[in-house]
Amino acid sequence: MTSTAENGAPRTRTPKETRQGIRRASVFLAARSLKAHRRAWAAVFAAVALAGTLLGAFAIVIGSLLVAQPPVERYGAADAVVAANQRISYTAKPWGSKPKTATAYLPERAGLSRAVLAEVRGAHGVARAVADDSVPLTLPGGRPAVGRSWPSAALTPYGLTAGRAPTGPDEVVLDTALAHGVRVGGTVRLQIDGPARPYTVSGLASAHRSGSPAVFFTEHRLSALAGHPGTVDAIGVIAEPGVSTGALHDSLRAALPDGSVRVLTGAGRGVAEQLGALGDRDDLLALLASIASTVVMVALLVIAATISQAVYQRLPGLALLRAVGATPRQLRAAVGHEVMRVAPAAAGAGAVGSVPLGLLLRHQLTSASLPLPAPPWLFLAAPLAAAVLVVAAARPVAALAARAVTAVRPAEAMSSAASAEPGEPGRFRLGAGLVMAVVGFGAAGTATLQSGQLAAAAASTSALGLVVAVALLSPAIARTVTRVLGAPLRRSGGPAGFLAASALTAHARRLGAALTPIVLVVAFVCVQLSAGTTLERATDAGAAAAVRAGLTVDGPPAGLPVGAATAVRHAPGVRAATGVLHSTVVLAHRSAGDPVLDRVPVQGVTAEGLTSLLDPGVTAGDPARLTGRDTVAVGKDRADELGVRPGSTVRLRYGDGTEARLRVVAVYERALGVGDFLLPHDQLAAHMSAPRDHHILVALDVTSDADAVRAALAPYTGFRLRATAAADVRPVPAPDRQGLLVVGVGVIGGFTVLSVISTLVLITVGRRPELALLRLIGARRSQLVRMLMAETALIAVAGLLIGTVVAAVPLVAFGLSVAGTLPYLPPAQYAVIALTVTVAAAAGTLVPALWTAAGRAALKHRTD
Repeated sequence: MTSTAENGAPRTRTPKETRQGIRRASVFLAARSLKAHRRAWAAVFAAVALAGTLLGAFAIVIGSLLVAQPPVERYGAADAVVAANQRISYTAKPWGSKPKTATAYLPERAGLSRAVLAEVRGAHGVARAVADDSVPLTLPGGRPAVGRSWPSAALTPYGLTAGRAPTGPDEVVLDTALAHGVRVGGTVRLQIDGPARPYTVSGLASAHRSGSPAVFFTEHRLSALAGHPGTVDAIGVIAEPGVSTGALHDSLRAALPDGSVRVLTGAGRGVAEQLGALGDRDDLLALLASIASTVVMVALLVIAATISQAVYQRLPGLALLRAVGATPRQLRAAVGHEVMRVAPAAAGAGAVGSVPLGLLLRHQLTSASLPLPAPPWLFLAAPLAAAVLVVAAARPVAALAARAVTAVRPAEAMSSAASAEPGEPGRFRLGAGLVMAVVGFGAAGTATLQSGQLAAAAASTSALGLVVAVALLSPAIARTVTRVLGAPLRRSGGPAGFLAASALTAHARRLGAALTPIVLVVAFVCVQLSAGTTLERATDAGAAAAVRAGLTVDGPPAGLPVGAATAVRHAPGVRAATGVLHSTVVLAHRSAGDPVLDRVPVQGVTAEGLTSLLDPGVTAGDPARLTGRDTVAVGKDRADELGVRPGSTVRLRYGDGTEARLRVVAVYERALGVGDFLLPHDQLAAHMSAPRDHHILVALDVTSDADAVRAALAPYTGFRLRATAAADVRPVPAPDRQGLLVVGVGVIGGFTVLSVISTLVLITVGRRPELALLRLIGARRSQLVRMLMAETALIAVAGLLIGTVVAAVPLVAFGLSVAGTLPYLPPAQYAVIALTVTVAAAAGTLVPALWTAAGRAALKHRTD
């Protein structure tokens, strides 16, 4: 580029001067464009703001989870807690990579050797070290409580309000919250390891902080009730005066070099109380990470579609600038400056809006075992990070959208902009769309050949690939839609139908832009809702088919002692009975070469008479051999995944971390209904923190009734008899995430619906000259309204059909591979989706067009 010097001779501009000139020109063009095209950029502002709100809200929740710790209640007065390591690891070398390590939290308490107590007491700075055990128990009326030793009362702390400490095996101190009229010297019946029996109340005590109510025994009696005299749950440590927490921690760590022992101080003490809290946190983080990745994808697609449509409507103006000499770099810079003038303010507004939405999502996740903190820095850092992400994504999208004109020569720019379809997808976009379609269908095919998490991951990849393929191929898909649906619209729609079909045929790119967000919302919501309902339906069907017991005995919240099932089994008229234990095992395996530790729910049952109570659909082996301490029955899909059959060996870890090699005695097909593993009752009980039966399954003789069962359970408290349901044979349910799923789907679906409305409004506003011209040449207002209604109907129907197909492909693969059935979505839920899409399409098309189509307003229109 050249300029004229003072002597009249041409002077070549320096690169810096060239860049400054381009910048000044682009800034000038951007400022004029924002004023002239404020409606289009208002839609971009809304899309970026909503994306920032959604991403910021999820960032707040994920950040809150990352710093969350279980509350400290039981060990509130302890300066430190020594406990066994509740985390295990598994290291493996993936294909062609360095070794990787997977970790998982144990769901049952790992025992701490009682010998450690002497080492802790000998550490420098320790004033007192107390062994702490606990047992679940039931008070009259089925009220749950925790049994502890009286010396451990100092760790909370508890203080006597009346009476004295227990001195004999039949004496207890009651928490005042449990007394309910019981006085010192009175008796209370407690159900612990057998039938309820009376204990003398030697004293009453109250805690200085809230927590689980406790009943205190002598240390010797509590140790006997706990059933593991060689180990303790934890050791509470009280420091000497003047010893800091940090110094105490270092002293204990030096005295306990074994890596299997943890020293917990500060907020970390709560980990020793709530064993499952951190494991649940990891599961929640994995779920939220999956949802957040979808959120990012949805947000980027929406921002890209909105910016592309805003730039597309300005192609004639950009083409004119190109024709009079504006360089491609200047035009791309101008569009980029326009976006950067809008995006930061929009992202800032989204950051502010993300705070209340993040608080709503956080409320859905907060529980008593894992309250989520709300540090002030999080509500600044998380929204700011989301704002930076959406702003960073907006600039390159704008540059790509402007290539429709900047890529052509100046002489060809006006003809390109005036063509029926400027901005037709190029070879790269078409090729990329076809590649993503192949990836989507290929992943769906892969999912049908896999099982478990591999199938779910492949189905998720399929859904993502197909959604992106639809976004890239939207103009071509739109042309196909107009050919298929446009013909009947022309024949049966009258003049309005003819106008609608012609308009959609002439502007396939515009129709594609309208279809993309509708397909996105339909596919996303259908996949999220149908995956859960399909799996739940198949699980219920499998469990219902497995039920053979006619009667179930429910226990109190603390569970029924093992002796209750034995008493029922020996009652007259009882053909078979088994107590059911619920626990979790940890299975180490590889997924695509990477090490994985899966926490799998399991059930413990008694093999004697099991076929009269439960029919898991055995395909090989004999469940009657489910006895001893080294046997297991395995679900068919899991057996295929592990490559085992009857006689093979399965390696797993019990919930307390004990590693075991178990011999497979049976393989069954109803694993969805009864779980992947069935273990002998006593074998599983030996590795549980509280081996109490959740319920008892009972099969009666034909001529018997439940009276004999009630009589056998008379010494026990808190039980209830009822008919057996399918849920009674299912493994312990995962934590209820339905509320989170509904809120997450609702928030993301709502955001996408708003993007549907925003995109359609932007398209309709850009059609003002077209609609005004139709009015000028004689089209009646009623004809234009009917035309717009026909277009809206076609857009809604096409979006629903395409979105349903996009969702159906991965869902069919997921359903067949994981659940062995076709996907299922309740008709009422799909009706809500269809109604929402239709209303959104009408709101985005009809409402903004009515003013343009009405009377003289058409003659006064101003182009945006």
